[in-house]
Amino acid sequence: MLNAAAKPFVKLVERYLPDPYIFVLLLSIVVFAAAVLFQQQSALQVLQYWGDGFWGLLSFSMQMLLVLVTGFMLASTPLVTGLLNRLAALAKSAGQAIVLVTVISLIASWLNWGFGLVVGALFAKALARRVKVDYRLLVASAYSGFIVWHGGLAGSIPLTIATTGHFSAAQIGIIPTSDTIFAGFNLLLVALLFIAVPLLNYLMRPSAADSVYIDPAKLQPNAVPVAGNERPADKLENSLLLALLVGFAGVAYLVQYFAKGGGLNLNIVNFLFLFLAIVLHGTPRRLLHSLQQAIQGGAGIVIQFPFYAGIMAIMLQSGLAQSMSQWFVSFASAETLAFWSFISAGIVNIFVPSGGGQWAVQAPVMLPAALELGADVSRIAMAVAWGDAWTNLIQPFWALPVLAIAGLKAKDIMGYCLLQLVVTGVIISLVLSFG
Repeated sequence: MLNAAAKPFVKLVERYLPDPYIFVLLLSIVVFAAAVLFQQQSALQVLQYWGDGFWGLLSFSMQMLLVLVTGFMLASTPLVTGLLNRLAALAKSAGQAIVLVTVISLIASWLNWGFGLVVGALFAKALARRVKVDYRLLVASAYSGFIVWHGGLAGSIPLTIATTGHFSAAQIGIIPTSDTIFAGFNLLLVALLFIAVPLLNYLMRPSAADSVYIDPAKLQPNAVPVAGNERPADKLENSLLLALLVGFAGVAYLVQYFAKGGGLNLNIVNFLFLFLAIVLHGTPRRLLHSLQQAIQGGAGIVIQFPFYAGIMAIMLQSGLAQSMSQWFVSFASAETLAFWSFISAGIVNIFVPSGGGQWAVQAPVMLPAALELGADVSRIAMAVAWGDAWTNLIQPFWALPVLAIAGLKAKDIMGYCLLQLVVTGVIISLVLSFG
């Protein structure tokens, strides 16, 4: 039944969802017009917001590019390739491959969102080399695990409000992760999604006639070109000692960092991936060969993220995001505020695809409302976090690294993700409201 239900979603998205670059151009025009029409901002002022904010995500863009590049380089090492292949060997059928990639992606995303994006996509390729399975659904399944990231160990909103001196501390104080990430309702929600998301992906398997397969030969990594070792430069490029000296220096730093109580963040994940890749590739030549393959998939990140920075600037500085949030809060009660916070966050996330940026927009609206209505502040914060994570299922912004690694386009996977959006939205709403 779900296979039949998924087909119209898949066909709808394949026909009407444009390339993510076209999507972000259209979204820019919509947000620009909305700021002028609904916020009474002049076109010149909105243009100023857009232009001034266009490069506001440069640091984050580089981080995301490095998520793709360093993750690819690490996964292409002989050790990790072997581990992924052995794990992929556990799947003997298309259904098993779908469930396995979803579960691994869920676990990895709960630990760290950047780690989850890379591991899910690379594991999907490893499975597709061994099992005949619809490649679109396989990659969609890998991406669907991303939905749990904001309820996990690297969730930016719960970690922010647990940090001394955060910008809302005067209103709500410090809220420990025991009340957010490790709260009973959040753990229940994560557990339900760990059951529902793999099951739904499994049930959406298309028939053999409707399946789209990929030639496993296209997923094989290119062999490292053989080069001479006569020139001094060749000897340096093939030097195991040089790679290990620098690589183990990075590993030593990480040991020291974690020994002092440091936690996972995007920079540390990228640092970890890079220096493990340096060590495990063994020689600079092998690492550089892997880099050449990895960088080819980064074009979408490079061109699109500045446009999203411009969109975010308009949403924040024009007051449009705050107005959207206030409209939802205006008819909420203490019992329904969590639900409406979740829905409003899901909508705002389409335009402001950043958990930290979204909290900066919605916290000044949601927190006073929660205090005035007597709602549970920690639950409201997690409702915003889950809304941010929820609509990532249909936001091409976060899918770019996965699609680049897998070699697909957004329209190839978003039909399956759209059905996941509907089902998971019901589950999250019920738990936030009654769990």
